[in-house]
Amino acid sequence: MASDAGSRTRTILIWAALAAAIGIPLAASAASPLLAWRQPVYIAAGFAGVLAMAFLLLQPLLAGGYLPGLSAYQGRRIHRWIGTLLVAAVVIHVAALWITSPPDVLDVLLFRSPTPFSVWGAIAMWAVFAAALAAALRGRLALRPRIWRRLHTSLALLVVTGSVVHALLIEGTMETVSKIILCALVVAATLKVIADLNVWGKRKRG
Repeated sequence: MASDAGSRTRTILIWAALAAAIGIPLAASAASPLLAWRQPVYIAAGFAGVLAMAFLLLQPLLAGGYLPGLSAYQGRRIHRWIGTLLVAAVVIHVAALWITSPPDVLDVLLFRSPTPFSVWGAIAMWAVFAAALAAALRGRLALRPRIWRRLHTSLALLVVTGSVVHALLIEGTMETVSKIILCALVVAATLKVIADLNVWGKRKRG
């Protein structure tokens, strides 16, 4: 009984911590003074970016099976759904910014923008699309599981690196402290799942 109670408490604490890690940056962004007098399309672009960062925290936690109460099958299934939502958030983010300033977004897409945060954002965006395309074509690619994991992990690292650097460099919707904490959690979760799954390690021979 004590063990069950401890397990339930641990589960509640983990989910509460995850909710705080995602909810606090969203709430801080909603209260940002930079949103004052902004057009709805600009606000939508900002919140789509914040949601994308939240999805990047969920993805490694689901892939590594770190969220209690979910089976491995459920974790993989939700991981795929969150991946789809991540693509949608990126599309909304870019499309909304395009509406506000098409020339600037075109320069970003073509890597012609002089601002470093734009370059990293473009890297993350194309990596997200590449990862989604690879996942959609996984059956046709007929890759061995180990090769697939390495490909998927490499693209995920590009997504995380580009997104984190982009978020840290830009002064936008996200509040600074909560943004730094969320970015640190995304990096930590990603590196942990890569280490735990031994993606690039040699296969042990028994």
